[in-house]
Amino acid sequence: MNPMSIKHDDQSNWPPVQKRRRGGRFFRTVVILFLLVLLGTAGLIYYVYQGLQPVAGEAVIKEVQIPSGSSVKQIGRILHENGLIRNPDLFAYYVKYKGTGSRLQAGDYQFQTGQTIDQMLQAMEEGKTVVNAMRFTIPEGWNVEQIADHLAEKGLVDKAKFLQEVNQGSFPEFPFVAAIPQKEGRKHRLEGYLFPETYEIKKEADEHEIISRMLAQFQKEWKPEWTQQLTKRKMIIDEAVTLASIIEREVVVDKERPIVAGVYYNRMREGWLLQADATVQFVLGKQRDRITYDDLKVESPYNTYLHPGLPPGPIANPGRASLAAAVSPESHDYFFYVTKKDGTSEHYFSKTLAEHNALDKKSRGK
Repeated sequence: MNPMSIKHDDQSNWPPVQKRRRGGRFFRTVVILFLLVLLGTAGLIYYVYQGLQPVAGEAVIKEVQIPSGSSVKQIGRILHENGLIRNPDLFAYYVKYKGTGSRLQAGDYQFQTGQTIDQMLQAMEEGKTVVNAMRFTIPEGWNVEQIADHLAEKGLVDKAKFLQEVNQGSFPEFPFVAAIPQKEGRKHRLEGYLFPETYEIKKEADEHEIISRMLAQFQKEWKPEWTQQLTKRKMIIDEAVTLASIIEREVVVDKERPIVAGVYYNRMREGWLLQADATVQFVLGKQRDRITYDDLKVESPYNTYLHPGLPPGPIANPGRASLAAAVSPESHDYFFYVTKKDGTSEHYFSKTLAEHNALDKKSRGK
């Protein structure tokens, strides 16, 4: 046997010392990186936690005004400038995480340093404004004239100035206002967009500010997906609001609103007259218990017994249920409906004129 080969074999059996050292360094590197990531994550969590904590120090009362149409970021900046929160960016992320941004109401608030973010958010969600505010309620289905009369009676507006703002005021913060078509015969530009709700405003608010509050509420209530649905139907927002206003005035029971919406869509599809009594009531300028045949002949672009399609604009200010129904009508084959006159405020629905006439007699007990 060759001695040299024996020596070579002995060396080949020695343990790979160098490889073990490299493996050890790699393991230590992984551990260090893991610890750094862990420390970084812990630091980030602590940073976020601290940034969302109440502002420390002596409790100070702060009166804060949240303007109409303010975004969550703008609200965060206002609170931060008043020393009520630590970090406006973390505030915005927190509100987005909670999903409460769309429910925050404008107004004058009284907050105190040391309050938690959740306490301030709750106050803004519930509209708990300061005591020097005035409260008023706009019922669903009221038109602009009724709103103006009501606010004037409460001493909140001058009716003439209010109507002037409705028709000529500038509201660039609301894109849907600029999109309202200028149709011949339209009575009031913002009819349909003064959202029915209970509002609190500061006592010195003028006509423009009050209208802005109601437009801001409409913007908050209108869902982005509704615009997408209307695009598929080749409709614009104003057409949907106009239809919703008719539904609001025609229907009392919420579950029937999508059904009635479907009736109008069927009629428009076939080129029929809408023949909505509510549009005649709008032309007459006052609510009547009974519409006469002579009333149906009153000439006006709003009279859907004389003119096909939708009127030049809304006839009232619709609520949530009517807006939703106008965007998402029920699919069916009904073309007629008549009030049951049994105290339920519900309707009979029918597909043909013969069925409709029979149900009309039935509703009147004949």
